[in-house]
Amino acid sequence: MKRFDSFLVHKLEEFIAYREHLGYEKKTSLSHLRTFDRYLTKKKPVEEVLPPSFFLELRADLKIESRSVNRVLSTVRVFFQFLVRQGYYPENPLQDIPYLQENSIIPFVFSPAETDQLLAAICKKLRKSRWYYLKDLSGYLAILLLARCGLRISEPLRLQLHHYRPQEKTISIQKTKFKKDRLIPVPKSVVMQIENYLAVRHSLLPNSRNPYLLAGNDRKGLNDHRIRAVFHQAVKNIRLDQPRRIIGNTNFSSPTPHSLRHSFAVNILKCVKEKGGCPQNALPVLAIYMGHSEYKHTVKYLKVLDAKQRQGLANFAGLHQEQT
Repeated sequence: MKRFDSFLVHKLEEFIAYREHLGYEKKTSLSHLRTFDRYLTKKKPVEEVLPPSFFLELRADLKIESRSVNRVLSTVRVFFQFLVRQGYYPENPLQDIPYLQENSIIPFVFSPAETDQLLAAICKKLRKSRWYYLKDLSGYLAILLLARCGLRISEPLRLQLHHYRPQEKTISIQKTKFKKDRLIPVPKSVVMQIENYLAVRHSLLPNSRNPYLLAGNDRKGLNDHRIRAVFHQAVKNIRLDQPRRIIGNTNFSSPTPHSLRHSFAVNILKCVKEKGGCPQNALPVLAIYMGHSEYKHTVKYLKVLDAKQRQGLANFAGLHQEQT
């Protein structure tokens, strides 16, 4: 399948191949470069060497959020730096293009009770037929790991059978977002559900060679779309579905699977505070558990104290917007 259509098609392909060779994930970069490629195809610039003014127009014309515009500009900037190193361009035309001011983001936060309700709603919808039961149970377990262990959505989907260590009651997470491995202890309640799942799996697929811990069928693992569909249906079932709201310069996010990871961190820090500890002191340990490359990435979880405060901020901001 051809990825690009503009006059830079060959250089874009070369850049993607170069990044892949270095071990970078291509999904996000590819999306940003396709946005740039579509803009090039639409504008049909006559200059082979694009001036900085072209990228100022690109920044103004993209009808997406400032944060997304900045991500596109960042990827395109790296692409042109590659062209400079290869001798295709005399200098990077984006080197002096400033980023747009971004809105603050307040993520959705599930309270512990709401997390329990969500998991119960998913459990209630497990189909009992032999054909669907294991797949549905795998989906439930994937979301359970997001909620109880703070995993990213991609992490349970990539787990293989040997990554779960029943003797140690740990899970080995391999090559995650920041190319790091980590070994995390699993709560006893989750261990029980993993063991139950493995017993069901062995019963239904006794001779399976599927290497994945969470089986989609006899040969494959689960996919991202399936997990998201199960999650959003459960959110509707417990009446927590709500659209994203932009109030002033703040984005109040809608519930997503990643909200479970964020809620895990927020609720852990709240628990530390309630027990008389200092959340700030707990952040380094939490950073290691969640697989953050740097401590600063974990600090963002201090934006709100809990689900109640987050909802209070949204209500206050909405009321203030209506009054003004």
